Amino acid sequence: MPSKISGLSGDAAAAIGASRAAEKTRDPVTGGSSAPAESSSGSGDLHITDSASQLASLEHAVRNLPAVDPVRVAQFQWAIEQGTYTVQPQHVADQLMQLEQAFKQLQDG
Repeated sequence: MPSKISGLSGDAAAAIGASRAAEKTRDPVTGGSSAPAESSSGSGDLHITDSASQLASLEHAVRNLPAVDPVRVAQFQWAIEQGTYTVQPQHVADQLMQLEQAFKQLQDG
């Protein structure tokens, strides 16, 4: 029995998670925020590595991506409406186990 997924417009889907402000991370040793360190020469210049610069640009790019992929949602909607969408229980179970193991590692670590 095909079902229609509705209630999310493209604007609402893109706004999911967009209203949260990013938090600064804290250094677990010093308790201070993780800001770039000043150079030891005392000039006050900041030195940002290529890796840090690349990471910042990747973070900016990811931040600008929508939380929901409307094309993929449309593909699932179409498959459900056509009656061709099938659930693969073993795949779902495997993914849930991987997620649980990742959470456990975070708690243990």
